[in-house]
Amino acid sequence: MTATVISSTATSTSTPTGRPAHRDPNVLRWLGAYTSSMVGDSVYYIALSWAAVQGGSPAQAGIVMSVSALPRAVLMLFGGVIADRLGPRRVVIAGDAVRCAAVVAVAALLFLTSPGLWPLTALALVFGTVDAVFLPAVGALPARVTTRDQLARVQGMRGLALRVAYILGAPLGGLGVALGGAAAAFGLAGLLIAVSVPLLLTLRVRELPADDRAAAPTPWQDLRAGLAHVRHHRVLAPLMLAIALGDLGFVSPLNVGLTLLADRRGWGAAGVGWVVAGFGFGAGAASLLLTVRGRLPRAGLVAGYTILAGSVAIGALAFVPSLAGAVGVALLVGLLAGLSGAMCSALLQTQADPACLGRVTAVSSLISLGLTPLSMPFAAAAIGAFGTGPVYVVSAAVCGLGGVVALAVPGLRRAELPR
Repeated sequence: MTATVISSTATSTSTPTGRPAHRDPNVLRWLGAYTSSMVGDSVYYIALSWAAVQGGSPAQAGIVMSVSALPRAVLMLFGGVIADRLGPRRVVIAGDAVRCAAVVAVAALLFLTSPGLWPLTALALVFGTVDAVFLPAVGALPARVTTRDQLARVQGMRGLALRVAYILGAPLGGLGVALGGAAAAFGLAGLLIAVSVPLLLTLRVRELPADDRAAAPTPWQDLRAGLAHVRHHRVLAPLMLAIALGDLGFVSPLNVGLTLLADRRGWGAAGVGWVVAGFGFGAGAASLLLTVRGRLPRAGLVAGYTILAGSVAIGALAFVPSLAGAVGVALLVGLLAGLSGAMCSALLQTQADPACLGRVTAVSSLISLGLTPLSMPFAAAAIGAFGTGPVYVVSAAVCGLGGVVALAVPGLRRAELPR
């Protein structure tokens, strides 16, 4: 279906329908598609992990679960080029269609036979390869379905959708496995991802002017142009550095570090669940705030201070003796991280040249999803050698440097979101 084209000269003070984003049917269709796809993703990972554990050794299951990371990291930057060349809506539709077909095919194969781990490995490779193009397009699409002044509110709505996906995905995946094994769970994941496609087909998107859509002669030149746009931009360059430092100090303590901390405190798996729930509640509250408010003034300053405050809370998490106290600190971390993350994402989308937004999103996604997770094994080894306290303090200091960058660079510190 051909998308209805909305003039790119639309005013920046209203959405294409003249409504705020949370009341715009076009944005709500995008939100429904995004939510359904993310819930399907969550169910897919539950199904994949269960099938991998049942079909092989723990080491083999670990390989299956991690095999998608390589193509995603290697191809991500060129995925941003493709998203900008073809348009994010078209790429997201194709990505969800391919992901749905791959998951349903594996579900059918598991239902009919017991093929071992090879189809699971192939499926993980397909997801990783598609994600390299899909994720930059997902990040670039909101700027085409709403106006710049609504992007902070849309980031809040997107954060709420992610919380819903995390809350619903795991129990739905577990229910699918309980009722019909991995085949049923994969089938459910495919159905949820498929729901997004008709919603995406009805989206009205704002096309770029012909001059802005003009691509370089080769994808490599397009990539170089996108990287140059980030490198020389007075807001995007320090923003990427702030995101990298913030994520680098944040990922390990709230993932592998939390498990090791709970083990040493004697909180057990239930304790980990409560701390993660506290973080999720805080992040959800931040998303709800942005959804309702729509815009926070002095976005660069807010991002810098919330990153700094969040880093202090991360460091404090290692020194809280009680589980109840840890849950409270995690709630604060979630609230601050949710606000800083939404501000950074909204600034990224409003400051980037719309014609380069896929490539800019690819750089940010590569930092968050491709590079910072590499710190986790080093953090685990460091905790084993030095204990949780020193590692959490160092992680907090690294995260805090992101806030220092945001506050020290005038262009980023003074950055504002459109009114």
